[in-house]
Amino acid sequence: MKTDKLFYRIFLSQPALISELLPDIPANCEFDYSAPVVKETELRLDGVLTPLTADLNLPLVFLEAQMQSDPEFYGRFFAGLFLYLRQSKITRPWRGLLILRRRSHDLGSEAPYQILLNTWVQRLYLEDLLPLTDLSPNLALLRLLVIPDQEASTAAQSILSSGSTPAEFKRLLDLVEAILINKFPQLSIEEVRQMLNLREADVTQTRFYQEVLQIGRQEGWQEGWQEAFQQEVDLIIRLLNRRCGEISIEQQDQVRSLPLETLETLGEALLDFQGITDLENWLQANT
Repeated sequence: MKTDKLFYRIFLSQPALISELLPDIPANCEFDYSAPVVKETELRLDGVLTPLTADLNLPLVFLEAQMQSDPEFYGRFFAGLFLYLRQSKITRPWRGLLILRRRSHDLGSEAPYQILLNTWVQRLYLEDLLPLTDLSPNLALLRLLVIPDQEASTAAQSILSSGSTPAEFKRLLDLVEAILINKFPQLSIEEVRQMLNLREADVTQTRFYQEVLQIGRQEGWQEGWQEAFQQEVDLIIRLLNRRCGEISIEQQDQVRSLPLETLETLGEALLDFQGITDLENWLQANT
């Protein structure tokens, strides 16, 4: 402590010494001395991505998303970041990734953090993605967050069409569903499905489908279960109409009479149907 005070005394008495060590400080700049106590308050970080490797040259990534103005954002972000580095005794380098909505948002003064923002922190402004068209599926997902409402349906379908395997399609579908229900909280599950205009997707495996399926099991036993089952039947019939062409009333009645387990099997099998004959053969073999 005595040594600390001695250094401060030297620098305060000889202000030009600071300019010799930090050339961007004018030689005639005067300073006031204080030794404030910095109180630690609870700060929550959005996310810390830690490399799953023993290579300590790969950095931690501090991921933060901010969609509206907040004059304390930069101060809070860097305070939490450095407090985490200290408390967790981090020995690897770090990087920051900020996902921001608009450049015009007030996130606080950048001046105290300018060097960090210019070197160690990457800022992505989602509004910059809006005029771009040739985006990767990953960036297209981020663009979907801020795209005008009237363009969301077309953009979502384009993202789904980029899925080259069933597993990749399902991952994209889950993310697109989550984004759309966040973007349009007033829409029902069915309305969101209509926006996606699904034709060949195995929707029986999606989160939305499972939500509908669980309505009756979780709420209302009888009435809720009947409603959920009816929604499931209607969904299967719509998929059959798109896959095989308009099916007859008799065939619809056959589908509606199927028990739940068989209906779910049909929901998976219809993805391989090439026409109405496949449906007829399936119904003959399973009813």
